[in-house]
Amino acid sequence: MEKEIINPEGLCKPVALYSHAIKVKASGHMLFIKGSTARDKDFNLIGPGDVVAQSRQIFDNMKIILDEAGGSFDNIVKIVTYVTDISKFQQIQAVRGEYFKNGYPVTTMVEVSRLASEGLLVEIEAIAVLD
Repeated sequence: MEKEIINPEGLCKPVALYSHAIKVKASGHMLFIKGSTARDKDFNLIGPGDVVAQSRQIFDNMKIILDEAGGSFDNIVKIVTYVTDISKFQQIQAVRGEYFKNGYPVTTMVEVSRLASEGLLVEIEAIAVLD
């Protein structure tokens, strides 16, 4: 996969861990990762009341999916984050930085009034392009 990060000079410099756009040339597959929450393999909620622990669990779960599909976080081109408290942006951002090292994906973060189950603070979905 060839991935070109596009951050035009005519736009503001990204103020967080994201890119304005990504152009991909690939002969491989697209991988769509469902909205992931902080559940372990036994469906236990990890990190009740703790957005950092929940975010870390989500990215750990994504890593399992990426490994199974033959990819890595470098293959992710887009993520959408749903959060129940937008003031937690910086905390989620810090965790995201543990998993995405460079060539950041395009991102959207949306505050929602509630997620699917009681106690969930954040949900993240992703799109990856695999070779």
